[in-house]
Amino acid sequence: MLLGSLLIRNGALTPAALEQALFEKERTGRPLGQVLVDLGLITTRSLAEALAEQHGLEFLDLGTTKLDPRAAATLPEVLARRYQALPVAFDGETLVVAVADPTDLIAHDDLRFAIGASTRIGVADAVQLDAAINRAYAPQEAEPVSLAGSPVPALSTEAAPAIRLVDDVIAQGVAERASDIHFEPQVDRLVVRVRVDGVTRELTSIPSAGQAAVIARLKVMGGLDIAQRRVPQDGRVAVNVAGEPMDLRIAVLPTVYGERVVLRILRGSFTGRLDMAELGMNAETQEVVLRAIGRPYGAILACGPTGSGKTTTLYAALDRLNDPGRVIVTIEDPVEYQLPGIAQIEIDPIAGLTFARGLRTILRSDPDVILVGEIRDEETAHIAMQAAATGHLVLSTLHAHSASSAVVRLKDMGVDTGLLAPSINCIIAQRLARRLCLVCREPHTPTVEERREFGLEDQPGDLRLFRPRGCEECQQTGFQGRVALYEAMPVEGAVRRAISGSSEEIFAAAVEQGMTTLRDNGVALCLAGTTSLDEIHRVLGDRAL
Repeated sequence: MLLGSLLIRNGALTPAALEQALFEKERTGRPLGQVLVDLGLITTRSLAEALAEQHGLEFLDLGTTKLDPRAAATLPEVLARRYQALPVAFDGETLVVAVADPTDLIAHDDLRFAIGASTRIGVADAVQLDAAINRAYAPQEAEPVSLAGSPVPALSTEAAPAIRLVDDVIAQGVAERASDIHFEPQVDRLVVRVRVDGVTRELTSIPSAGQAAVIARLKVMGGLDIAQRRVPQDGRVAVNVAGEPMDLRIAVLPTVYGERVVLRILRGSFTGRLDMAELGMNAETQEVVLRAIGRPYGAILACGPTGSGKTTTLYAALDRLNDPGRVIVTIEDPVEYQLPGIAQIEIDPIAGLTFARGLRTILRSDPDVILVGEIRDEETAHIAMQAAATGHLVLSTLHAHSASSAVVRLKDMGVDTGLLAPSINCIIAQRLARRLCLVCREPHTPTVEERREFGLEDQPGDLRLFRPRGCEECQQTGFQGRVALYEAMPVEGAVRRAISGSSEEIFAAAVEQGMTTLRDNGVALCLAGTTSLDEIHRVLGDRAL
């Protein structure tokens, strides 16, 4: 039955009023229901009841229906408002979704895809629906992710909806101390891998039939565009896993078999004092770093590959500097730790807030100490070095293989040698190596080749080191946790005079001044039974040895 006829039959509309509305509809091109409401001829409730009857759908009275927060959490607020829709309850495995316009079939398809679970559409009064959306997305604590701690088996989307499947994968990744979770589409399945202690391994796999729903769920969590599948996207979501607040940074990259998604897990706030010795920094390195941050101005740079712990090291230094007598400002991408008493800024390239632009503004705000998340370009490098030379203590990270090559990297960015020499206090290079599992590590006598490779020729012939074996405690990997390898190069004396030279010349000057190299630090950790020679070789490679 036509909408107008239904409304007349229900006593909500007169024939004369319908004719008036039809004339207005022809003149403006607006939907009949909208015209009737705008002219005040019917109520939004009468329209919703008639639309529900016309399309054979349930009418949902949101004035009396109790909203389930878990249902609303399956759809981001931006999509709820875009489609004027709200998941209101679970009916078994089916999600009941209230909509104002049941005729928008494209929107309904997008909603099902975004939610990633079986849905049942119901019609609601538009006014009540707007109020319900406002209530559902009122400011509250971080989105809860209720999760099981049991291992994740190979799952099927028929057995578990995409929402619960994704939650279970995140829970297991967190339980196993993963730093990243990878969802990688293959020709016949979606492979899920986790990176634990710097090494990835397969966690589970999802049949290709469930790939679209899982990827859509991940994109919805990050507030990304689920309809756009051909361009990279980045998002974030605050969650609470087993009572622990954390941020998930979501990166989506299109591949030949579909979209690849990587979740970076950032855990909570920085609490307590993180002692440098706990990071694996030996006494000599600590002395160099503490002397560098104890100066009133200059730059302290931490270098190494992505994921080598550079930011953690700088925050340990920043925590020591954090007192009421100093103004400390950071600019980062993203803010990984939160420290009370410090002004922290997150860059936003879309809004025009870059490292360089933000750093210029920070310098006008009277800071004593500045942390720059990363020196990526020539402009940022120049501003940071000038700030360090003109009365500010600047901490930053830089992608370089070693402390000496960091100087060459800055010169390649166009920073003049005459500015580098007086600006830099210290350069720290670091890596992360896996710690041996104390339950199952086994004694090991190094071979002649290993002694030669690692400079152990002078050690006793009966030298005993340790190597991994594998047990249930460490999930058969032989390792549990990680420890940092450091080399700290103070830019003074012979090193400062060698700044204009090559990386090799700078390195030689630093060693002559007594710098403990990454290899020396790694070998010392092996002699202490903390890690193995093979692990040091894996982390440093031949060039660093």
